[in-house]
Amino acid sequence: MKKVALLPITLLSLTACSQGITTMTDRSQTPCGDKPNCVSTQDSRQEYHLKPFTLAESATVDAIEQAALALPGAKTAVKEGNYLRIECTSKIMRFVDDLELKIEGDTLIVRSESRVGYSDFGVNRKRADQLRSLLTSAKLIK
Repeated sequence: MKKVALLPITLLSLTACSQGITTMTDRSQTPCGDKPNCVSTQDSRQEYHLKPFTLAESATVDAIEQAALALPGAKTAVKEGNYLRIECTSKIMRFVDDLELKIEGDTLIVRSESRVGYSDFGVNRKRADQLRSLLTSAKLIK
């Protein structure tokens, strides 16, 4: 009986820990750590590396934001100059991942990382692939 009662409390605690962070520094150019819960265009290690996102001339921060907001559970957390941080919240457990996007010249820096847990089971790579598809469809990347 005690184990059954502990499960909802544990799940509630986990979801409370995974809610939004109000302040976070720009980590878009920081390589991923050693946990398999992050992907980045700035990381050269194969398991974390994303192919570059080369921007089309028509790409703007606003247009990129609109495409990114089409991702499941996405909402804008920070929008400053050429930098965006999009929070993507999972449906069931309400875990929050941070999708950081930054325009540098004709390149979009992309970094997606889970806030909690060791492995993301490929969720962040899938999100980056979905973003690439959305940006390609919108003719924002080449």
